[in-house]
Amino acid sequence: MDRPIGIFDSGIGGLTVVKEVVRLLPFENIVYFGDTARVPYGIKSKDTIIKFSLENTLFLLGHDVKVIVIACNTSSSLALPVIRKHFKIPIIGVIMPGAKEAVYATKNKKIGVIGTRATVNSGAYEQEVKKLDRGIKVYSQACPMFVPIVEEGWTQDDIAYKVAKKYLEPFKKKGIDTLVLGCTHYPLLKSAIQNVMGPGVTLIDSAQQVALEVKHVLAQEGYLRKKRMKPAIEYFVSDEVAIFKNVAKKFLGKELKNIQKVPNV
Repeated sequence: MDRPIGIFDSGIGGLTVVKEVVRLLPFENIVYFGDTARVPYGIKSKDTIIKFSLENTLFLLGHDVKVIVIACNTSSSLALPVIRKHFKIPIIGVIMPGAKEAVYATKNKKIGVIGTRATVNSGAYEQEVKKLDRGIKVYSQACPMFVPIVEEGWTQDDIAYKVAKKYLEPFKKKGIDTLVLGCTHYPLLKSAIQNVMGPGVTLIDSAQQVALEVKHVLAQEGYLRKKRMKPAIEYFVSDEVAIFKNVAKKFLGKELKNIQKVPNV
């Protein structure tokens, strides 16, 4: 099936998911929408996040997508059940794949989760982890400054390390051996986070697991693209294209040309 995979995020972070989907499914067409005009979602109310997520879903459906990936942890934790109720199309979130990988990775049954305030307050990761293993302890920490740091492209600056140290130093005392990067922006801060947490802590970036879930769902539905030819990948944003383009290069390691700004979602 030639119809594209639809992926949306509150901003640029979902490109970590795009990268893994392209690596695993190199012939699939993709439509990506980054709601850069309204980022960050993590400080907004549940009703607002659901409203934005429904609007993003409708935008992607307007491009005739065959599956939707909510590459935003905040939207996945608060809006996924509502979206699934409203639409018949397969919809994949990022929480369950990340939780599954963390449960598999932990040796001492102590898992840390970092995310936006909305994601942490929802308790979504803890719920998913407990479904898989009730004996695991989950410790959560909101890191609201991480998203703006990534969106500004300051991932390698000293500020990234200082903010990570401020958030994570108290967290280290819990003795976790596995840390879930509960926001798709956070993989770009991996070096700062690993620096603070030390080499004994495994960082879980759910993007790879999400890509595997996408492949599994497409295969199950008979939706995999059979043509082995170069795919069409389109990028849409709700705000300034130039800023997205600059930061996207750090995510994907290449310059993006086909980025379009949409005035209203």
